[in-house]
Amino acid sequence: VQLQASGGGLVQSGGSLRLACAASGSIFSINAMGWYRQALGKQRELVATITIGGSTNYGDSVKGRFTMSRDNAKNTVYLQMNSLKPEDTAVYYCNARIIYSDILSEDYWGQGTQVTVSS
Repeated sequence: VQLQASGGGLVQSGGSLRLACAASGSIFSINAMGWYRQALGKQRELVATITIGGSTNYGDSVKGRFTMSRDNAKNTVYLQMNSLKPEDTAVYYCNARIIYSDILSEDYWGQGTQVTVSS
């Protein structure tokens, strides 16, 4: 599985950005996709996930502001980010997960895209 993320950039506080992540390769094996982020000096954290069934899950800090969606025809997932705050500044990573069993899964990561929110 290969993931290509795009859409990051610089935006003012209160603004919006949309990230995209295009998947290629063995996409039929993917069970879920997600967005994670890592701010400077901090651990990587969950932003949002979407399952093959369309169920979404969001990190507490982005609930109500971010929306994850997908376009199956384009093998692409999106992260619409509204009401951005300076604390949303981070490198955002696209993730694809293949679940083999209850205890075994494999993660694939995109290259990361920088989002910077100025105050």
